[in-house]
Amino acid sequence: DMIATGLDAGLPCAFVLADALYGSDKRLRVMLEGREQPYMLAVRSNERLMTTEGSCATRDAAEIAAALPSSAWHRHAAGEGAKGPRLYDWARVRLLRLQQPPWDHWLLVRRSRRDASDQAYYVVFAPMETTLAELAGVAGLRWTIETCFGTAKEELGLDHCEARSWDGWHRHMTLCMAALAFLARLRAELVRGAAGKPNETSPGAVAVAA
Repeated sequence: DMIATGLDAGLPCAFVLADALYGSDKRLRVMLEGREQPYMLAVRSNERLMTTEGSCATRDAAEIAAALPSSAWHRHAAGEGAKGPRLYDWARVRLLRLQQPPWDHWLLVRRSRRDASDQAYYVVFAPMETTLAELAGVAGLRWTIETCFGTAKEELGLDHCEARSWDGWHRHMTLCMAALAFLARLRAELVRGAAGKPNETSPGAVAVAA
């Protein structure tokens, strides 16, 4: 309901991302598709899906990935990590859904380069011309979101709320996220100012101010 309210109010959103708890909720997918809102929702390995390839039988996401030929996999970065680009092998399979241009549906699979059995699965709704490299980059934004939530919990008490009541949950979340957005912008401006005046502002002073 909160996502639908935000979208209906004109909140700009390139992609809706979520973990498997929400990705398995087909009502959420239908709601987003009805608003022509691109999404990338994680699903579990046993999520039952139907592809446009083969016999069109419904199979688990893991079974679909296991049947892919080696030519289906391509190496792309899922954003920058502490030691450089986070590289994974990626593949996608078109899902048998009510496709209507300019939209399409895919199962996106991320595979570890070190352990082929370490895989993650996503159901995707996006414009037909979206490339595999672009989808890999979108999937990588989950790390940014998780970091954001971690900061909000540690610094602003995002998880210190009464989640069993509407007021206690909605108002607390709204206040914490608004405060986090304010502090993030303030920090960015302080860092930008320090970088522009290296002789006048020390990194230590900026850190204390932030």
